[in-house]
Amino acid sequence: QVQLVESGGGLVQAGGSLRLSCAASERTFKGYVMGWFRQAPGKEREFVAALRWSDGATSNADSVKGRFTISRDDAKNTVNLQINSLKPEDTAVYYCAASSYNYYGTEADLYDYWGQGTQVTVSS
Repeated sequence: QVQLVESGGGLVQAGGSLRLSCAASERTFKGYVMGWFRQAPGKEREFVAALRWSDGATSNADSVKGRFTISRDDAKNTVNLQINSLKPEDTAVYYCAASSYNYYGTEADLYDYWGQGTQVTVSS
């Protein structure tokens, strides 16, 4: 069982930045694909970014390209999401997820481990 814990959310003004982190109970994310999703009030959970641990490949949703960057920190065994140029529409709960199937994609159902989420609120 993999336990994921997100941190780094908060309240920020439009145009600002945040860095979200995801730590895991496992010693390593090797063999997993790590993803970030978000869910705004009244909306479905949506894919934000993914990172395949085996080769470091990354992908972003079109809506966040150029502003969001997913990365990994091998020393700390964390997956991070750098969010720049925040907009009010980025307000959501952001979730870290892991796919033990090594699924490198956007479907939330194929990620089998989830964190509790961290709130990001962007004021205008």
